[in-house]
Amino acid sequence: MVKWAEVAAKPEPVAAQAKRCSIFGSVFVSGKDALVVFTPSGRRGRFPVGSSLLQAARSLGVDIDSVCGGRGICGRCQVLVSEGEFSKHGVVSSNDNLSPVSAVEQEYCSTQPMQQGRRLSCSAQVLGDLVIDVPSSSQVHKQVVRKAAEAHDVHLDPLIRLYFVEVQEPDMHDPSGDLRRLEDALEFEWQLTDLSCDVLVVQQLQTALRQGEWKVTVAVHAGNQIIAVWPKLKEHVYGLAVDVGSTTIAAHLCDLASGEVVASAGVMNPQIRFGEDLMSRVSYVMMNPGGEVEMTVAVRAALNDLAVEVAAQAGISAKDILEATFVGNPIMHHLLLGINPVELGGAPFALATDRAITLWASEIDFAIHRNARIYVLPCIAGHVGADTAGVILAERPDLTDKITLLVDVGTNAEIVLGNNQRLLACSSPTGPAFEGAQISCGQRAAPGAIERVRIDPVTLDARFKVIGSDLWSDDPGFAAAVANTGVTGVCGSGIIEALAELYLAGVIRHDGVINGELAARNPRIQPDGRTFSYELYRATEHAPALKVMQNDVRAIQLGKAALYAGVRLLMERMGIASVDRIRLAGAFGSHIDVKYAMVLGMIPDCILSEVSSAGNAAGSQTREMRRIAAALVILARQLRDGHRAFALTVDLHQMRPEHLQRFQQVGHIHGCAAIDQGLQIPASMAQTFSRTQCSGDHGRCCKQRNARVSLQTVEQQLRAE
Repeated sequence: MVKWAEVAAKPEPVAAQAKRCSIFGSVFVSGKDALVVFTPSGRRGRFPVGSSLLQAARSLGVDIDSVCGGRGICGRCQVLVSEGEFSKHGVVSSNDNLSPVSAVEQEYCSTQPMQQGRRLSCSAQVLGDLVIDVPSSSQVHKQVVRKAAEAHDVHLDPLIRLYFVEVQEPDMHDPSGDLRRLEDALEFEWQLTDLSCDVLVVQQLQTALRQGEWKVTVAVHAGNQIIAVWPKLKEHVYGLAVDVGSTTIAAHLCDLASGEVVASAGVMNPQIRFGEDLMSRVSYVMMNPGGEVEMTVAVRAALNDLAVEVAAQAGISAKDILEATFVGNPIMHHLLLGINPVELGGAPFALATDRAITLWASEIDFAIHRNARIYVLPCIAGHVGADTAGVILAERPDLTDKITLLVDVGTNAEIVLGNNQRLLACSSPTGPAFEGAQISCGQRAAPGAIERVRIDPVTLDARFKVIGSDLWSDDPGFAAAVANTGVTGVCGSGIIEALAELYLAGVIRHDGVINGELAARNPRIQPDGRTFSYELYRATEHAPALKVMQNDVRAIQLGKAALYAGVRLLMERMGIASVDRIRLAGAFGSHIDVKYAMVLGMIPDCILSEVSSAGNAAGSQTREMRRIAAALVILARQLRDGHRAFALTVDLHQMRPEHLQRFQQVGHIHGCAAIDQGLQIPASMAQTFSRTQCSGDHGRCCKQRNARVSLQTVEQQLRAE
């Protein structure tokens, strides 16, 4: 248990307060000061009333941009007050707890208008408890959303097709309307009959016909409805495939004629300021009536920005997007559609609807073509959403005899197990630690974040790579390569590799305890109260040290235990002892090295060659399966029906009390499969494994298994990079 030191009544300088940060990035001082929580970083601290928000943020290491030295000139330090009661943080936040708009802010707004509600953190002062959201545009190290698409074989059959026709001009002898003559031309030239048309098309029809000199291009949806008309020839229209994730929103822009993905982009989900995880957002709605409206407005605004961004990448107008498909977990699904998600906050976790939804773009305020169609893929159950069904559609475990395990790793892990005979699914609350949250030095995947780690088993020294550089930290030129970004923290894949490497080097024992006895061998292992920590990156003049704390290990253990327990329960439900194939997906799952996942025991025993992540399949670019599924549904109408079938036939497995027992059994660090296959087990660790008993579900002795370890391959696989 962490014990907070008592603080003298005498106020401290902000810089001195920052030195007493907890492993959660919090500062604890006199109760007379105001508590300020910054999202999405989660860092918090108490500061004297009257403190500058920018100064408070910097003292905590919060990532806020400013190039004018706090003079209120550049406008890069804009923040937003999140209003309401935040039970997770123990804060009631209000705009009244921030100083009134200053003359400096008024002068800035006179030349550079700010979005409503935003403040300049260099000018705003703390008057009371606050929750402050730092938008991505105000962050120095903006998040890198590395979710790209790869080629996927599919029979191209989009619901929207273009038809070029020449329409007969009106004359005094034929009093028929322009729409009737357009329909006649479509029937004569393209054999399209019984077409319907709404007033939005009719409003544009006469102008298009006359501008095109009676030659127009017509967009027809599903072979039966005219949805758009353009003068003369138009060769390309587009569809947008969107994955609304709890942390990030990502989109692929598809050419409906060729099937090519022409642009991709991603943004942070702005709902994160209302809660980092799904249940925190449901709790926000429960504590703040009408909170669901705020979150709906926020996510729709982000979607509009994303549509403009991908359209700009492709050199088109957002008005050229005629269709969009959406996947997401049930809570994101409900909030996108403006549905209150409170019922998903407790048993029996009832969905408002488990059916696919088709609607107009205008119904969700989506600023693409005004007559565009929106297709929201169906959810499977209360916490197994359309994103999970999308993973199934992309991977098709239903077409093989092999028992396949699909794991969409995120704050809430969705798990699918089965083959062509049966598919089971469940959801497991792994928490945000896998994505770098709740980790003392954790951060999201952004330039400067450590993403790869190696620990020398002899010297116990560390080397690492950061996002934005291909060099290892001990390579010549590394310091120059990261001079602009610095080394700012550790992202999800980095903390997994750090813990696995520390375990393989013997620094972390199988029960997750950092071994303080090794402090004599390397000064990186340092006492921290009653426990020990490992210094991954030493402090510099400009940056603090980055350490793996004991509580960081515990956070990962909790997440991995929840994930593994869900997998084992599905295996028991199916009556199997092993799986044939494992596929990891999700923003985190796409980038994790599967060897390390096996070392930590995140996934069950499996032949290593049959384990892959979405990010390294056959050496291809990162493939995020949910977005591919959404794109496929745009491009192939038969897959839309297939997706509906998945949602109806997958057998949901609800977690029961035995889940807790299983969770308690699988909290230890290592996985037996890694030892079985001789995966990067250093020779110096052979004795450790031979005297360590596996616990929990594995139920077999590592000493027996170690006899099958090929020590010749011990160092080769992890070290050969």
